[in-house]
Amino acid sequence: MSAAAEGEWEGRYTYPTPPPGGWTADDLDRIPGLPPHTELIDGGLFFSSPQADFHRAALHLLENALTEAAPDVFQVVRGAAVRLGGRDRPEPDLMVVAHDARTGPGGTWYYPSDVVLTVEVVSEDSEWRDREIKPRKYAGARIRRYWRVEKNGAQPVVCVYELDPATRSYTITGIHHHRLELAEPFPVDIDLTAVRRRP
Repeated sequence: MSAAAEGEWEGRYTYPTPPPGGWTADDLDRIPGLPPHTELIDGGLFFSSPQADFHRAALHLLENALTEAAPDVFQVVRGAAVRLGGRDRPEPDLMVVAHDARTGPGGTWYYPSDVVLTVEVVSEDSEWRDREIKPRKYAGARIRRYWRVEKNGAQPVVCVYELDPATRSYTITGIHHHRLELAEPFPVDIDLTAVRRRP
């Protein structure tokens, strides 16, 4: 970036200066002025861009369908993080957690042992994190299921993964283009083309 380009941003934003070794999961609740949905990955802060229409529509469809299908022992959560360790606190687009799940101080994050499913809708600014970094970290924390939602034209494609406990890595169990019909973690039957039909 040129000096002129750098100067254009001076005074418009104030960014926190990380301590030696990076931020910790506990720091995330204490850093003033962070934008909503700031994530911590490997001690670094990641900020989310505004969600595009596809992202909002896919998330709305999945959240409503999961909430309707979930038995009372589960709850569907949006806008909260999962603490994976001292230097990792990502915020999945959606999570399914135990109904009696414990939360961290302030109720902003959950323990991975209470999370049964994480869902990420891939955006242009999050491709690497959603496809590579987050699934590896979720699997390492023994979260049993991961759904990655990709855009194909105007509709979502859901890639479904399940944890192999021996390797602590995810194995793909299906790629769903038009309908997402699964028995685990509870029965769901979601018409994925409904996103395309939104007015």
